[in-house]
Amino acid sequence: MAMNLALFSLFLGVAIVFAIVPTIIGGGYGDEDCGDLLGNDVYKDRCPETEAIIYAGVRLAVFEDPRMAASLLRLHFHDCFGCDASVLLDDNDNFVGEKTAAPNLNSLRGFEVIDAIKQDLEIVCPQTVSCADILAVAARDSVVVSGGPSWDVQMGRKDSFTASKSLANNNIPGPNSTVATLVSKFQNVNLSLKDMVALSGAHTMGKARCTTFTARLQGSTNPNGPEASLEYVQSLQQLCSDSDGNTLANLDLATPATFDNQYYLNLLSGEGLLLSDQNLATGDDQTRELVETYAQDPSAFFEDFKDSMVKMGSLGAVTAMNGEIRRDCRSVN
Repeated sequence: MAMNLALFSLFLGVAIVFAIVPTIIGGGYGDEDCGDLLGNDVYKDRCPETEAIIYAGVRLAVFEDPRMAASLLRLHFHDCFGCDASVLLDDNDNFVGEKTAAPNLNSLRGFEVIDAIKQDLEIVCPQTVSCADILAVAARDSVVVSGGPSWDVQMGRKDSFTASKSLANNNIPGPNSTVATLVSKFQNVNLSLKDMVALSGAHTMGKARCTTFTARLQGSTNPNGPEASLEYVQSLQQLCSDSDGNTLANLDLATPATFDNQYYLNLLSGEGLLLSDQNLATGDDQTRELVETYAQDPSAFFEDFKDSMVKMGSLGAVTAMNGEIRRDCRSVN
């Protein structure tokens, strides 16, 4: 991908870009020693072009591949329960990285987009903007360019010195998780049931491989819940019948490239692709109530999603002396 075009277009039309990009406001700080806090205006003095460069890179990547919006959002999700850019690190002699963990292998993508954005930032502001902050802002911008809401991304993260495949395997919920498992995984990092249901709405975009939703090919596995749409199940069975398991299906058939509340409408009609998604509507009264709320009121979903993204983005953020600003997002300095 010729991502240098993003940097070129940025300086041709920087005024226009800044008018479009959601700006960060508020009383933050601009010094190098940010302590254990995240804040606003972190790069105001040291690299004021930060958000415009990230937005330009995301916009170009999504223009070239609409699926990339979901991929960049998912990268941030899988980095968090840590939010330290550990997911970007390649294996080295000291550790096995997270890219080959079960939830990530042959699934995560968009690394080259982050690489290109980082390269553009290094030209303008060498070793100033962390890879972890790039992931957080790119996730927000991926939602924005797909028709979703904007929010103020708190920044000031540092990049980790290491990664852990075992933690990635243990912490990231699987596609067949029960509601109890989902709630437990999220509560372990101080995210609530409401946060979990709101953040699950990210599955209004993107795709999943047949191997991740084999349980859905048999219809509803909850005897107390509504049966999955027969037509929907048959379409999935046909899609995956001659597949090696790697055929992709849209998480949302109706509007797969748009960030909206269609995901929750799908759950209520029995058309959640992943069992973990469908369980939100059939496996628990509290989660179903939230699903119904978000299905009826997209603005309620947008507001709760924004709040939960800010909360998630602060999880385990590495700051001060516990991390670094990587020159290359794939390796420590």
